[in-house]
Amino acid sequence: MNIKSYFSGVYNELVNKVTWPTWSQLQNTASIVMVASVIIALGIFAMDFVFRHLMDVVYSIF
Repeated sequence: MNIKSYFSGVYNELVNKVTWPTWSQLQNTASIVMVASVIIALGIFAMDFVFRHLMDVVYSIF
């Protein structure tokens, strides 16, 4: 198998066999990813905030 037939097969698969999402599907998926990222970031921020203040209390005791 030479390199030309390899790339020809790759091109054929990408054009004829892959199902690409529509623009609205892509927008919906991107929105879901952005919302999930913000929720996860807020959760990490909350854990960091609580842990920081908990450690301040522990260090002030000792």
